Amino acid sequence: MGQALGPHPAGDGVSFLSGDGAHDTRSAARAIDALRRGWPVRVAGAAGALRLLPVESATDAVLAGFSPDALLISGERAATLKLTNQLAAASPGPVRIALGSDRTAARGMAIADPALDLANPMKGPFRTDPLGVEDAAAAAIVLARHAGVLPAWFVSDDNAAPVEAETSVTAIADYADPLRLTIAARARLPVEASESGELVAYRSREDPREHVALILGQRDSSPPVVRLHSECLTGDVLGSLKCDCGPQLHAALHDIAGAPWGILLYLRQEGRGIGLINKLRAYQLQDQGFDTVDANTRLGFPVEARDFGIAARMLSLLGVDAVRLMTNNPEKVARLEKEGVRVIERLPLALPTNVHNERYLATKRDRTGHQL
Repeated sequence: MGQALGPHPAGDGVSFLSGDGAHDTRSAARAIDALRRGWPVRVAGAAGALRLLPVESATDAVLAGFSPDALLISGERAATLKLTNQLAAASPGPVRIALGSDRTAARGMAIADPALDLANPMKGPFRTDPLGVEDAAAAAIVLARHAGVLPAWFVSDDNAAPVEAETSVTAIADYADPLRLTIAARARLPVEASESGELVAYRSREDPREHVALILGQRDSSPPVVRLHSECLTGDVLGSLKCDCGPQLHAALHDIAGAPWGILLYLRQEGRGIGLINKLRAYQLQDQGFDTVDANTRLGFPVEARDFGIAARMLSLLGVDAVRLMTNNPEKVARLEKEGVRVIERLPLALPTNVHNERYLATKRDRTGHQL
């Protein structure tokens, strides 16, 4: 670990500012980078701050210097552990669990990682404590999702506990603002479905994910056929049979190529927004018998964590405000319209199932409202 940062001189209630007085979203990017390396961070809220160490990468040696007092877990994970009442479970927020004498890395993972639930069936009894800095706790859960790690933290109340990066609630909220996306480059790209393709790449200064739009056909005055496709390494590249992402991608390209013109938006939101590593953890839970919805919530994530404001921004930069949307998910229609894009028509995309993805597709139909 490099040189640790000490407490910020302005105190625990500080917001981090750039030179022109605007909230410094770069501090969120630095915190995400530190988090991916397993280093502790500090998140400042309106009335105080939290010093946090990601549970999944903690070691007993690091914990000895960090002096943890509690665990912070997401509301979804807390509901799985029966730590929220019925009202709280309907709209879950973070939960702080007091640590007893067992303040080890193994203890933290036994609570945070649902893949270990069968090996550690008796985790409690737990004592939950007040969050204290509620906005910082909620922002910390979002920060974990941006970094693609389990939404679980060791918390240190020691103001001298070392951290490697500092950020604020506002910086985390601004970090993934779709309005920060700009077009970085574009070029002609003939593809198997159509030789008239053009690829447009987008990026923002803070978020390293580069989204792309593939435009097929010759633009005219008609609304384009548009497909929102979230990145799926396992399905798109490796040909996974557990989902229908790869076949959907290729079928959509051919259907778009058959229209006067259209756009495929390829969104870098792997695993419905929880990241590749956590998606593989969800696969582990599916192998234990859980469906995709329950796997995500047991991990501590919402069922749907994608940001469709990114798609709306990409279309806006292309001068598109009305589309014929190719999707089986009515929620995509509602979310895109909420972002200001008119959906003139919903076009279903029907594909055959296989023995490996039948349950996955049934779950999408029965629990998340997908329809043809």
